Amino acid sequence: MKVILLDELRGKGGEGDLVEVTQGYAENYLFPNKIAQPATPGNIKQLEQRRSNIEKREEKRIADADATCAKLNDKSVFVEARVGENNQLFGSVTTSQIADAIRDQLGVEIDRKRITRTAAIKTAGRHDIEVNLYREINAKVSVLVGADAGQDEAPAEEVEAGEAQDAPVEDEATEVADAAEASAAEVTE
Repeated sequence: MKVILLDELRGKGGEGDLVEVTQGYAENYLFPNKIAQPATPGNIKQLEQRRSNIEKREEKRIADADATCAKLNDKSVFVEARVGENNQLFGSVTTSQIADAIRDQLGVEIDRKRITRTAAIKTAGRHDIEVNLYREINAKVSVLVGADAGQDEAPAEEVEAGEAQDAPVEDEATEVADAAEASAAEVTE
C-alpha cells in the first residue's frame, strides 16, 4: 500500500515522501498516529502544492541536525555505574542514562530512541555509540562507564594511607571477638 509520510519514519523516509508499506502497518499504526496518510490522487495533488513548504522545513531540519552533529561528534560523556569483578557492571547502562548524560554534560537534548546501540553496555570502560540525528546524519559519542572512569586513579600514597586506617579497625574487631569468646568460655565453665 502506498502512503504519504507526514513526518519522518526512520528507515523509510521523511515528510512528503511516497513510500510502500503493508496495509496492516498503515491502518494500525501510521494512520492512527498521524504519521502518514493514504496516497490517493487528491492527497498526491495536495502534496504537490505543499512541496515548497516541505522542502523549506526539510532544509531547516538538516541544518539543525548538522549543527547538533558538530556539537556531539567525537565528544565524551561519563556515566557513573557500580562496577564489580572483571569490570562487569551491576546491571547495564541504558539509552536513557546516555541521553541524560549528553543533556547534562554537553547541553544537547536528544531523544533516547535516536541512540543506536546493538547491545546493552554491561562492562566498564569506553564505549563508542552512534546517535542518529536525522535521516543519514549521525554523530559518534564516546561513553565512559564506571565509578571512576572519569577520574584518574588514586596515587599509591593515598591507598597505603587508607590501608593503614583500616588496620586498627581490624585489630579492634579481633579484640572484641576475643573478649566475647573469653566471656563465653567463662560462662560455660
